[in-house]
Amino acid sequence: MHDGELTVDDTLADRLLARDAPDLHGRPLRRVPAAGTVNTIVRLGDDLVARFPLLPTTEQQLRREAAALHEFAEATPFATPVPVRVVPPSTDYPSAWSVQTWVPGRPADPLAHADAADLARDLVALIRALRAVDVAGRGFDGRGRGGVLADHDEWVAECLARSGSLFDVAAATALWSELRSLPSAEDVVMSHRDLTPFNLLIAEDGGTRLVGVLDGGDVGPADPALDLVCAWHLFDAPVREVLRDAVDVGTTTWLRGAAWAFQQAAGLGWYYERSNPAMSALGRTTMRRLLADADLRRLI
Repeated sequence: MHDGELTVDDTLADRLLARDAPDLHGRPLRRVPAAGTVNTIVRLGDDLVARFPLLPTTEQQLRREAAALHEFAEATPFATPVPVRVVPPSTDYPSAWSVQTWVPGRPADPLAHADAADLARDLVALIRALRAVDVAGRGFDGRGRGGVLADHDEWVAECLARSGSLFDVAAATALWSELRSLPSAEDVVMSHRDLTPFNLLIAEDGGTRLVGVLDGGDVGPADPALDLVCAWHLFDAPVREVLRDAVDVGTTTWLRGAAWAFQQAAGLGWYYERSNPAMSALGRTTMRRLLADADLRRLI
């Protein structure tokens, strides 16, 4: 999926565990098939997972991620992975890697759960719980989404130029021109910062209730609109309104949520078209919802 991507097979994982985490060595290893784009995930027995970054990552970065995971675990009303340890890079694997607890569940589906109002209300509970956390004087750290929309113009332009076969690029270009000009948030709130379906776990025995949330390692202060991307990634219009009403946000914040969903979706479709079909499909589904939304269409 990425230039310079690292690979780890079961033999290498076993060797790394034997040397760097001998107390965990000997547990059954099971690679986790997932649509993720950041780590290779290997289960260690029933209750732990090893996460091997696909791109070289420093020990400091993973320790920062672990601190954010602990903060998220204290804030969220749903199960979430808890850090167990961080292992430094080595000659065998030139990236730090980590061990976390395993959270059971199946990823939410952007099509199958499009009308799941119960799931929308659970996401409202998650968003409200995060917003109740004191940011303790911290501001947006400048990483990724959650700051100024117009800072992403160059990336969005590249994505639109590469997406001619995926969606109506002319309409998308006109929509971004309007969304990018929205006023930035005056204040930040605690945010998960990546509420995509693949980070949201539903009970394995059926139903549509949220039972777990993954990848909380980037939790931090950001635009209050950022976590609203889940509305566009997951739901069709009627359930988006359920979430919008329950979160109780103004029109400008709601539109900025659409803008952050647009920025993310524009990159997913073309970038992962061959290497990660599930992630590419999410980008196309989200963009379809954005371009079909009546309120957004009125902007263009």
